[in-house]
Amino acid sequence: MTSPPLAETPAPPYYAVIFTSHRHEVDDGYAQMAERMLELARCQPGFLGVESARDGLGITVSYWADLDSIRQWRAQVEHRQAQRLGRERWYSAFRVRIARVEREYGLP
Repeated sequence: MTSPPLAETPAPPYYAVIFTSHRHEVDDGYAQMAERMLELARCQPGFLGVESARDGLGITVSYWADLDSIRQWRAQVEHRQAQRLGRERWYSAFRVRIARVEREYGLP
């Protein structure tokens, strides 16, 4: 099984939006909405990349050039609809954390 690629981000600083969640068992359109949100995010000014994993606890980290880009993404009309559906249908708990990335290192 091939691992998904790591996001290619520029030299810091930039920002990370860390979304952690527990989902209800019912999918009810979740997979389609998640794909649509990824498609939309990739078109947003300031979007740098995303990494995601789920094994009980879901963790999605999206990377952004600046805080204004994050604000614009949060206010995007279809994303607002997905946020509402997430609260109503899909998530039993979630947290959003926004952090400035000051440094990064790793293997190629």
